[in-house]
Amino acid sequence: MDSKKKNLTVCILFGLLLAVAFLACLFLPKEATSDSERRKLAAMPAFTLDTVLSGRFMSGFETYTQDHFPFRDQFRTLKALPATGLFHRQDNNGIYVSDGFAAAVEYPLNESSLDRAAGRFQYLYDKYLNGSNRVFLSVIPDKNCFLARESGHLSMDYAQLESLMAQKVGFADYISISDLLERDDYYRTDTHWRQERGARVGGENRTDVAERLAQAMGGTLTQNYEESVLERDFYGVYCGQSALPLAPESIHYLINDAIRDCTVYDYQNNRTGTVYDMERAMGKDPYEMFLSGSLSLITMENPYAQSGRELVLFRDSFGSSIAPLLLSGYSRITLVDIRYIQPDYLGQFIDFENCDVLFLYSSLVLNNSDTLK
Repeated sequence: MDSKKKNLTVCILFGLLLAVAFLACLFLPKEATSDSERRKLAAMPAFTLDTVLSGRFMSGFETYTQDHFPFRDQFRTLKALPATGLFHRQDNNGIYVSDGFAAAVEYPLNESSLDRAAGRFQYLYDKYLNGSNRVFLSVIPDKNCFLARESGHLSMDYAQLESLMAQKVGFADYISISDLLERDDYYRTDTHWRQERGARVGGENRTDVAERLAQAMGGTLTQNYEESVLERDFYGVYCGQSALPLAPESIHYLINDAIRDCTVYDYQNNRTGTVYDMERAMGKDPYEMFLSGSLSLITMENPYAQSGRELVLFRDSFGSSIAPLLLSGYSRITLVDIRYIQPDYLGQFIDFENCDVLFLYSSLVLNNSDTLK
């Protein structure tokens, strides 16, 4: 074959490749969300004279095509592997892996965000709480706290973050739990902590997070649990966000009589459920098995409690897995996520009189508090 025919063949093949890619972009089904990245994908921008002349259509269309390119996840992995393995980039898409643990780079400390979070907590205190309430605050450090410095990544000062929050939320007694945590208390591929590490199981001689919280609030907990393992591999949020082929892990969860027979009411969807939602466990994000994920307002009723004590827990998604471990110390626990419900509505559903109140938030939310209503 002479050079002219070779060049013609290459041009034809390249043209076919472009045509196939173009047709695939047009006709392949478009998903609204990315299961791997756990986020909404860009929608097709409106095609109007105003959007075209302003340039918004083209910028929106560029984002749309990037989000809906055929075999996008595979191409993302193809890019990530040489970037981290061959060219030794410290992170990919803001996610790095250290000794098998994936974490997001969280830097720098945003004190204005802490001020906003403290302001929202102060608003709740002023509106609903009084001398009948015992009020507490605790900060859950991000996994990055235990990985960043040893792996050479930027890391904010988590001790300073705790100190600042304790000062800014002066109406609450601060409960420190960071000294009880280490990297193995978190999932390797996900943001969250492991529930089974939050309680002493099998007679481990250690003070755990749930016990520390309960003791600080004047209660005691049952430490008798059965440990079960979800019969499904768990790929955490960092698998998709990093686009790296991270190994799956398992989800362990704890059961006792109070957890098994607890009645959970979901005000957001007006339904009764259970502590562990096995339908969600088989869904896109198995961590949502814990109290059905990040719901705005739910209650847990302990049928065996005799104390009559009640707890209102203002929380983010970390609270879903720790709340069941606090159940044995209370007759009723109300979980509130003000990322999804306006605080002004809470008085319609919650009687705060004589309740213990705990603000339990991860440093990730506090350092990015725009999500709080």
